[in-house]
Amino acid sequence: MDKDDRPIRVMAPATTANLGPGFDCLGLALDLWNQLDVLPGDPGDGPVVEIIGEGADELSTGQDNLVYRSMAFLFNEADREPPPMKLRCHNQIPLERGLGSSAAAIASGLVAANALCGHAFTPNDLLEMAATIEGHPDNVAAAVLGGLQLVLAEDQKIYTASINVPPELYAVLFIPELRIATSDARAVLPQSVSRADALYNMSRTALLVAGMAGNHPEYLSVATQDRMHQPYRLQLFPAMKLLFKAALDAGALGVFLSGSGSTVLALTRGREMTVAYEMAEAARQASVPGRLQITQPTLQGAHEVAIE
Repeated sequence: MDKDDRPIRVMAPATTANLGPGFDCLGLALDLWNQLDVLPGDPGDGPVVEIIGEGADELSTGQDNLVYRSMAFLFNEADREPPPMKLRCHNQIPLERGLGSSAAAIASGLVAANALCGHAFTPNDLLEMAATIEGHPDNVAAAVLGGLQLVLAEDQKIYTASINVPPELYAVLFIPELRIATSDARAVLPQSVSRADALYNMSRTALLVAGMAGNHPEYLSVATQDRMHQPYRLQLFPAMKLLFKAALDAGALGVFLSGSGSTVLALTRGREMTVAYEMAEAARQASVPGRLQITQPTLQGAHEVAIE
């Protein structure tokens, strides 16, 4: 490890991408965290990975673990050999539910490795590495930088803009037991869309950014509407439409499929418990098992914290 051989602890947030119309260009960090502890390993040993919580029985505990692979990626960029280490991953972010579990793994690994390299890389460097590993930048931008990020990649460069998040905004999550792999969610999308649908999403994405930045939550019911991906993903999760209606009828400001699903996220400012209850009831009537979580956006991305 580094010269003082110290343990490292990193917290990485869950994220929600798209926010309805902002397909592949908007990501928001949520106050739901994975914790990574990096401890000194024994010389000559390979990485030892322990998974606690979400994914404990299925995530790799070897060198192909995504957290370790992300750390190894940064060490390679720094032209350093990964030191012997033990990784302890305390995961609260569910897998394959559209809440950025892979982005959190990548971000935590990069931030931890960067700390062990004396913070040789800037946050933007980490973002570019994360996007390379993940393959698309929306979730990782929010996971690395925190807050609400508008992001695009052009000619090997990533452009980001932080967007204000209105105060006292809450996120009510219905997290189904049903999983949707990102690859499956992308496979159902058409190769092209009509000009009318493109305009529909462009105008709503602009309104969403303006509504957030200008603290106009009254825009969100319209601004979170989408024709680019959610109508096609309905075939993977038909109850989505019922949950949307239940949330809006209960007073949610806006509602959308989180990332590629299956989590449904309702934005609220008050009435959180009512919205949560009505979403759960709609899911029950549709025979969709799942769980509720009420959280808030967070302005913090993946970051190192002191180990007490």
